[in-house]
Amino acid sequence: MEEVSAFINAACLYIRMKMREEAATTQVAWVLLYMQGGVAEAWKDNLLDKLAKGESEVDTVEKLFTKIRNDFEETSEEERKIEQLRTIEQGGRTCDEYVQEFKKVARGSGYEGRPLIEEFKRGLSGAIRRKLAEAEELPSTIEEWQERAVRLDRNQRQSRAEERMLGRNAACPGGNAQPKGGSYGGRGGQITQRWGDNGGGYRRGGNTLNRGGYQSGPWRDPNAMDVDRGIGGDRKCYHCGKFGHMAQNY
Repeated sequence: MEEVSAFINAACLYIRMKMREEAATTQVAWVLLYMQGGVAEAWKDNLLDKLAKGESEVDTVEKLFTKIRNDFEETSEEERKIEQLRTIEQGGRTCDEYVQEFKKVARGSGYEGRPLIEEFKRGLSGAIRRKLAEAEELPSTIEEWQERAVRLDRNQRQSRAEERMLGRNAACPGGNAQPKGGSYGGRGGQITQRWGDNGGGYRRGGNTLNRGGYQSGPWRDPNAMDVDRGIGGDRKCYHCGKFGHMAQNY
């Protein structure tokens, strides 16, 4: 494995630079000190037990490195491919992506025929695997399995996308919502002004619809200045001396 070669190279470099004059047993002990965790630590414990009993001839770092290489020899390419093939899964990826990686890993694994198909099915998402199992006529080759799985995955993803789109349209049946206080175009009896924060009403044609019903007269902007307020009432006309109007009304 690459980790083994990296460990040996780093240890050799340190010993040459820092421990060249140290005794061979000290160098061996230093290397073993850094073999920690998992299989490496169990292997170290077994070697130390043999050294204590005089059953091992590892008395130099060169012999130690040779033994490490022999016991932790690199896994063959085929074995590595088989291990990957047995663990690869589609997960959240598209089936296209899964198939391409599966093909890459399968090359050189020695798997073919039914065993290869079973590994491919195992790694598929549950939904696609169930759809394939429910088919009246099952595929017979790995290529047919992969082609059908990709097609089912594409159809399923497209269907989900369409459902999300339809759901958004159902939530907004009238199209884009108008902002509060905005207006709708229209004429005649159509509503042309929405109820706003300023207390105004819905404008229907020439009338204004308040919360209590229709109010006759043209619609007015509630924020506009009322310049006519106060005209009439107890105002006295300076022209004729009567109340209720002013001279400019004549």
